[in-house]
Amino acid sequence: MNRAAVALLLALAPVAAPAAPPRADPAPKVALVTSAGTIVVALEPQRAPITTANFLRYVDAHKLDGTTFYRAARAKSDPKRGLIQGGIDHNIRNSFFPIAHEPTSKTGLHHEDGTISMARNDVGTAMGDFFICVGPARTLDAAPGYPGYAAFGHVARGMDVARRILAEPTYPGGLSIETFGQTIKRRVTIISARRTN
Repeated sequence: MNRAAVALLLALAPVAAPAAPPRADPAPKVALVTSAGTIVVALEPQRAPITTANFLRYVDAHKLDGTTFYRAARAKSDPKRGLIQGGIDHNIRNSFFPIAHEPTSKTGLHHEDGTISMARNDVGTAMGDFFICVGPARTLDAAPGYPGYAAFGHVARGMDVARRILAEPTYPGGLSIETFGQTIKRRVTIISARRTN
């Protein structure tokens, strides 16, 4: 085949489209199906890998199934704001080992309306309990001399459910000064927790 024929074939050949850039994996989402409705949370594995992996470990092992939202901490200045806490309720038999703390000063995440974050006692004790902010709560972010809490995602759908749980009646007493008046009388059952993608 002479050069002219080769040139003609090359001119008539379809031009390959440039390769598309690789698509980033979407943020993993988890549906918390509760007796009050469904809350879908989108997680942040790139920014908070340890905390996200921990939460997904509980989800994938079905250890959150049958647990509850047991705490509604309402702000004194505005009872429509606060946080709801759920999970294994410190049940050691249902827990994995505690994880290292990922402060918001490291992850760049913040405690805003709808943020999901790990509950803990001391730093490095977080296991299978978590909370969802109803309204911004930047006082839970890390600050100099204060480790804060480990945010690892946000509510993608179902904030109306979170607000209903926050409004649940609570007992007047409490297990500590910090949780006084915050224990939900009729706990909201987490029927199942499953990945949706």
